[in-house]
Amino acid sequence: MQSQVPAMLLGGGGTIVTTASGAGVVGIAGQSAYCATKFGVVGMTKAAALDYAALGVRINAVCPGIVQTSMMERFTGGTEDGRVRVVAQEPIGRMGFPEEIADAVLWLSSDASSFVAGHVMVADGGQTV
Repeated sequence: MQSQVPAMLLGGGGTIVTTASGAGVVGIAGQSAYCATKFGVVGMTKAAALDYAALGVRINAVCPGIVQTSMMERFTGGTEDGRVRVVAQEPIGRMGFPEEIADAVLWLSSDASSFVAGHVMVADGGQTV
């Protein structure tokens, strides 16, 4: 953001979408350091959104939940039992797909969200409800 904002101000505005996590909006037992970093991203996003909204720079965050990535493969241990344990945490009954998170970022980056600033969009299948 330190380099993006000045360039966007020179260009007349723009959009930044930060990436946090569901762990940026709820605490997770045994994950205090991870949660602290993700809460930090959320706080930075909200504060920066207020600093730059009037100058034409919209800043929002996306907070993915459990998504089928190599990180989740490590988390599940690469086993079916591990996968079932993780999926059981999802009210929607499955892991998300990277493309679904990309769709959220694309919307936050598009003109369709032109009145959205400082928003923290959680895309987690209902896990943090």
